[in-house]
This record gives sequence, C-alpha cells and structure tokens, in this order.
Amino acid sequence: MKKIIVTFFVVFSLVSLRSSAQVSINVNIGSQPLWGPVGYDYVDYYYLPEIESYYYVPERQFVYLSNGRWIFSASLPSRYRGYDLYRGYKVVVNGRNAYLNINNDRIRYAKYKKVHNQRAIRYSNDPRYYVIKGHPHGMPPGQAKKVYSNGNNNNKGNGRGRGAANGKGKR
Repeated sequence: MKKIIVTFFVVFSLVSLRSSAQVSINVNIGSQPLWGPVGYDYVDYYYLPEIESYYYVPERQFVYLSNGRWIFSASLPSRYRGYDLYRGYKVVVNGRNAYLNINNDRIRYAKYKKVHNQRAIRYSNDPRYYVIKGHPHGMPPGQAKKVYSNGNNNNKGNGRGRGAANGKGKR
C-alpha cells in the first residue's frame, strides 16, 4: 500500500510540474522596433529577405554577413544605406542563433523580396504597441495597460450619469 501511495505522489508531482511549465509566456512587445510587423507578442529575430540580413530584437542589433563573418551592429552597413525598414518585408524567426540558417532562409523567404504590404508597428492603432518608444500614440510603460483595460468604453461614461439631454425634463 505504501508503494502505491508513493508512486501516486511521484506521478502527481510530475504532472503538476509539467503543467506549470506550460503556463509561462514570453512577451517582448516593448522591445520590438517601430518598423517591425504587427501581430507578434514575442520575436527573437526578423529576417530581412531583400538584404539577406537579420535583426536581433533582444539586443537591438542587425546581424549580417561581411567577408564570411557574422557582424552584429546597431546599424546596417553602408551598402544598405537606402534600404527602407518600414517598407521592406520582415519574417519573424524565433530560436537561438537564427542567422545560422541563412542558406535555408534565403530559399524559403525569397518570395518576399519584393513584397511591401506588411503593416509596421508605428502605424498600428493596437494599444499594446503604444508602450514602444517613439510610437505616435506613445505612453509611458504600463499606462496603455491601465487605460485600455478599463472596459474600453471610449470615454463615454459609466452609464449612470444624466447625459447631455437638450430637453427641459424633470429634475
């Protein structure tokens, strides 16, 4: 009987451990650049097919090949000076060292080299992006959450006021 109880306890512990591990969610919306595409709560890398380079979101660095070596830089090299990050297509690639898959990504995402219809975060009206520094609707971190989680009644009151009636009704 003791063995059955111990076995049950061990199995129950493992099941609860596994279920709690599945609950953790990563979100890095505030780290994404204004030129990033909308619709993603978490991003490791953007692959930029037109210039065959990457952008590493957590470190805010461009990653590109130069003379066979990977370069990590805060800006793109001069050869891409005219590249418009807002207009170019970005492919979200999550995983460690995604740039090491450049040969596969060149082939897989070549069809996006001339695609320019992706909406950038800067032009989004989604409140979750308002925390990004420089967003036109920008707010200090945490403010968007406070303002837009309040029932979203568009500042029309709570429904208990007298309203703005034009008549001479009873008071």
